Amino acid sequence: MTKNQTPRDAFDLLMAGNQRFVAGTPEYPNQDAARRTEIAPSQQPFAVLFGCSDSRLAAEIIFDRGLGDLFVVRTAGHVAGTEVLGSIEFGVSVLKAPLVVVLGHDSCGAVAAACSALEDGQTPGGFVRDVVERVTPSVLAARAAGRETAEEILAEHIEHTVDLLLERSRVLAEAVAAGRLGMVGLSYRLADGSAQVVATRGLDAAVPTAS
Repeated sequence: MTKNQTPRDAFDLLMAGNQRFVAGTPEYPNQDAARRTEIAPSQQPFAVLFGCSDSRLAAEIIFDRGLGDLFVVRTAGHVAGTEVLGSIEFGVSVLKAPLVVVLGHDSCGAVAAACSALEDGQTPGGFVRDVVERVTPSVLAARAAGRETAEEILAEHIEHTVDLLLERSRVLAEAVAAGRLGMVGLSYRLADGSAQVVATRGLDAAVPTAS
């Protein structure tokens, strides 16, 4: 992270990397021995990325970033428990990242399982059930609003996650209100590698983040 980097600065940096990835012209920044040595004493990531655990969603690859750039938290279906909230708060309050990104993707197994559970009444066993149950409110909200397609349900789940983080975390909500933090929901397309914006909160805040 650079001094006085705003949420918009961080977002633009992130999306520029995704554009390189989509175009097939990655620069692989911050992935050499010099960078490894530089950040060994401390880290200053410019974004916290909370994404789905799907193996096709490797954050540093799809956003063409390197060591020390992203503070990554991942769970199946990007469902958020207390450990996730604590990790994201750490990235914002301790590491001073000016941006939090919620990253979902098409063909998400957790979203599909939640849809199936509502349709046939059968849910998976074990702790997978907990993941599905945490996704279910997003599916219900989308359908209640007449949003029935897979893309619409996914967008609802991503936006619901963004709002859930703000509702449950005073640290995040206060940082957004103060202009120190922006939050973005992105939907990743597996086939072409592009990340599309589906929700923003406080992205254009002009207050610089403390170095």
